[in-house]
Amino acid sequence: MPKPRELRRRIRSVQSTRKITKTMELVATSKLKRAQDRVIAARPYAAALAAVMADLYAPELAERFPLLRQPAADAVRRVALLLITSNRGLCGAFNANLIRQARHRIEELERQGGTADLHLVGRKGLLYFRFAKRPIASQRTDVGDKPTAAHAAEIVAPLMAAFAAGRVDAVEVVFAQFRSAVSTPPTVLRILPVSPPPTDPATDPGRKPGVPGVPGYPGLAPGVSPRSVNYILKPSAEAILESLLPIYVRNQVYRALVETAAAEHGARRTAMKNATDSAGDMIDVLTRTYNRARQGQITQEIAEIVGGAEALKG
Repeated sequence: MPKPRELRRRIRSVQSTRKITKTMELVATSKLKRAQDRVIAARPYAAALAAVMADLYAPELAERFPLLRQPAADAVRRVALLLITSNRGLCGAFNANLIRQARHRIEELERQGGTADLHLVGRKGLLYFRFAKRPIASQRTDVGDKPTAAHAAEIVAPLMAAFAAGRVDAVEVVFAQFRSAVSTPPTVLRILPVSPPPTDPATDPGRKPGVPGVPGYPGLAPGVSPRSVNYILKPSAEAILESLLPIYVRNQVYRALVETAAAEHGARRTAMKNATDSAGDMIDVLTRTYNRARQGQITQEIAEIVGGAEALKG
């Protein structure tokens, strides 16, 4: 059994660690709330944008707009894969799950005879694929946990250019979909070519009539779906679509960034809470062990005193 002095030192060490993890849990909780607010704030605009895109989209427009060009299923050979991870650790298996999802997608493409151009956002993904000696097409570690629309525009601009020029057949994003603080599954989303968003209630049961999350959407009567409205488009549907397509793609990347940031804080809060709870359990075990060791030490000292007294009497 360890000596009481050693046990006291270990208890103090674990108590110090618990203070650190508890503080990090509180900080992550605060950051999670702000990140959640950014996710919620981004959803109404994304929903309205998706509704307009669905109304303007038509398959025959693909000939005039490169971002709408739909390759055949067996013609997708080169994919630009954008992986979003965090810059910092201490968030459990958050980054490992995202990297694993990216690896599975790369392996799937290679089995089909294709290749993936890796575009990395976040230090953790960069470190992993550098260690794995994978070619990296581009990298960014300056986004952090407060992404902006400007970040999304800078990230997606070269990807749209590569797709429009035919250098890649598709662009996909691997990110953490933020459903709740404890549910953030890694997700692969194809953002190019642009496909019509599922906005018809018949095919998308989750959508309510009108534009989701946008009360009093201008030009719509209550309960009227955008598809039932005849738009007056100026200068033309094609001109509007030409401006709207890059905005729509940028918004897809922006949502992936903000959702991954929120998921990171949720994962870190959970990891730090688990660490704090484990530290508390360890302190309880060490305290019981210390008490037993101290009790045995006291019993031994009493026995030695009694034995010495008996020897003096004899």
